Amino acid sequence: MAFGIKREELKRWKQKVKKGEIAFLTHYWLDDRFPNSNSVTKVGCSDIAKLERWGRKYGLKREWIHRDDQYPHFDLFGEFQKDILEQEKITDQIERFQIK
Repeated sequence: MAFGIKREELKRWKQKVKKGEIAFLTHYWLDDRFPNSNSVTKVGCSDIAKLERWGRKYGLKREWIHRDDQYPHFDLFGEFQKDILEQEKITDQIERFQIK
């Protein structure tokens, strides 16, 4: 279940992904499979090769890409999430979603 984002934020993320840009969207998220995570960051890009290259910089495997037809993306949570957001200088999302 996703919550804590505005419709306009989701719309902007989708537009960037479709344009082939690397786009970040963090939201609250609850999933029993991941009891220690309460948020997820979706890093999307419609250019799969570009998304793979981006992920390689952070040790992400290409098979971790959620290959959605319109919005392919990595799901980041846990240590990957905070470390990558810090390296990308997206501290507002770390603060807003209290990512530890």
